[in-house]
Amino acid sequence: MNKVVGVLRRTFGIVREHVGTDHLGNKYYFVPEQKTWTGRRVRAKRMVEASNPTEYEYMEGSIPIEWDAWIRGRRKEPPSAEELANNEAYRQQIKLKARECEEKDAYLKAKEYEEGLVATPSRTVAKGHAAATSFGKQEISEEPTSTANTFQPGSWRPNPKN
Repeated sequence: MNKVVGVLRRTFGIVREHVGTDHLGNKYYFVPEQKTWTGRRVRAKRMVEASNPTEYEYMEGSIPIEWDAWIRGRRKEPPSAEELANNEAYRQQIKLKARECEEKDAYLKAKEYEEGLVATPSRTVAKGHAAATSFGKQEISEEPTSTANTFQPGSWRPNPKN
């Protein structure tokens, strides 16, 4: 079916020129400004033929950044294979440096905790609202408490004198 459509396009004047393919298998085309056999002007456009054509399976990052910039007209020339390789190597270097910085930061933080330069964070769990009368108390109060939309009934204990 695609071959028939391609033959019809070429026959009736709409020709697209293959510009490149990325490492994911997406194919990029440029359609120059031209006239159709009916005399209608077709303006120049750039398009991508996805390797995975189903829309619902598209994920962010399915088109490399450099090709996305070319498709959207932010750059005049399509990216070269050398440029793509250099940019990918640069991205890998940045990821490596970021990982090294995170490891160094974790090491320094652990060292500061060991030496006592920084207090270890306390793990307190506050129950209830600070405005409540029972806030911070361990005992259950006999009086009911209410804060905003919550209501805590008081506890009832039998009288031990009976």
